[in-house]
Amino acid sequence: MGSNGVCGFSYETLPWLTAAAATTGILPTLPVFLVAILYGAGAHGILTLNDFKAIAGDRAMGISSLPVLHGPQRAAVIACAIMAVPQALVSLLLFYWGLPFYALAIGGLLLLQLACMRRFLRDPVTYAVWYSAIGVGLYVTGMMITAFGLNALSHLQA
Repeated sequence: MGSNGVCGFSYETLPWLTAAAATTGILPTLPVFLVAILYGAGAHGILTLNDFKAIAGDRAMGISSLPVLHGPQRAAVIACAIMAVPQALVSLLLFYWGLPFYALAIGGLLLLQLACMRRFLRDPVTYAVWYSAIGVGLYVTGMMITAFGLNALSHLQA
């Protein structure tokens, strides 16, 4: 998993679970837990975007970032897949849980990200910062929409 995976879980999964417990006063429900794990996994891709700024330094220092290990092009594909797959799964889960509007919103944001990923994949080193600014914003927007969806789900189940 590496440091980006650990950071992703600490930046996304733990805050999701902590916020859910703090706001409800109970342990997070299975939907919250699943979404927290998925968004934490996807954050690995977000954190990998930062590695494109330091490829030469990472090589010189012996740091095995994805761009150093696999080259910028392959690392960009991996980062995009790591970001996209969890979001697609969140969208499917929202549909499954009877929240089609939230699922469609996440799917729409993912389509926008995929369009941006095309540009990023053309030249990952040049466009990593650009994609980080746009793609991460869309990713975080999706997390917020998902949080509202999970809130609606908790009211439906009550």
